Amino acid sequence: MTDNPPGLDLANRAPVTGDAPGRIPVSEPKQVVAVTNLAQLVTLVPYLLGFRPSSGDMVAMGMVPPGNRIHLTLRWDLPDPDIPVLAAAQARHAVAALAASGCAQVAVVGFGSDRLVAPSITVAREAAKTAGLKVWDLLRADGGRCWSYLCTDPACCPPDGTPCSPLGDPVAAACQAAGVRVLAGRDVLAATIAPATGAEAASMRAAVLRAARRSARNTARQAKRRAAGKDSRPNATAGHRAVKAAITTYRRGGTITSHDELAWLALALARTPVRDLAWALMDPGHHDAHARLWTALTRLAVPGLVAAPASLLALCAWQAGNGALAQIALDRALDDDPGYPMGRLIRDAVTSAAPPSLADPALVLRHTRAASGGHPAGLT
Repeated sequence: MTDNPPGLDLANRAPVTGDAPGRIPVSEPKQVVAVTNLAQLVTLVPYLLGFRPSSGDMVAMGMVPPGNRIHLTLRWDLPDPDIPVLAAAQARHAVAALAASGCAQVAVVGFGSDRLVAPSITVAREAAKTAGLKVWDLLRADGGRCWSYLCTDPACCPPDGTPCSPLGDPVAAACQAAGVRVLAGRDVLAATIAPATGAEAASMRAAVLRAARRSARNTARQAKRRAAGKDSRPNATAGHRAVKAAITTYRRGGTITSHDELAWLALALARTPVRDLAWALMDPGHHDAHARLWTALTRLAVPGLVAAPASLLALCAWQAGNGALAQIALDRALDDDPGYPMGRLIRDAVTSAAPPSLADPALVLRHTRAASGGHPAGLT
């Protein structure tokens, strides 16, 4: 796998940006929103991540000139404060990733009790100094209030904390007006690609069995044609058609509801040529449509067929700057096949905070083939 600390989520996009600080998305923002105080900075965090952080979350926001605009946001789980070596590894890795991405300043917010947050804050401060990053502020948020570890002026930062709430806050209002969706928590995001259960799962298992029988008949038919000296097409050809049809459907705003179609697609993706075609068609300009497709298939795929669609979903999430979804999708992929080369490669990239500009399907495919000698392990 990777030597990088696991569980590092990145966020590379949001539709608003600010001057003190704010946000730089992948494309130019529609409006600029100034963040003028610490409470507003804490209020901004859920809109950067796409979900509300909970106790035990640590968030670092890297800023770039001009105007200290937020360029990259990273989130990770706070470790047990009794194991300081973990706090050191995670905080140093996150700060190093921000510095490598070109950030000049950093603001860090830990969510939870002082006992939980303080050790990682201390390490983050030291790491920022080592990396040459200026510290904008170091904060703790808990119970709707926030505290600064740098400000000691009670007029600015009272001992009982400063209220921070999206209600009536202009930063929150601007993000909401821009259509930024915030889920209740990271677990809610994970639930969107959790395995199907009950009747839905049973229906999909039956559909996969039918697809397997269909594939076997195709293979036998083509073998007879070859034995008779007739032209035959490899079984992957039907898979190519299925991939192209599915992607076209979703790019046009449609949805595939047939479990038989989805099962055939999932089975086809287990073949390297079919998987490679799907990968090559992941144009970043259509990442939202592609994410809908691979979300549906990741949910419904039976064990043994999850790695391919989940890795494709991770690629789409990476292209969109949604590191949290990418990491959750990679958990699904690598739980299904721990050695899946594409999943491993994307895990390394996302955990290293590689920007969406590097989420080029051809580049990833080329690196995967090189790492696996031209034939990704575990695939036929």
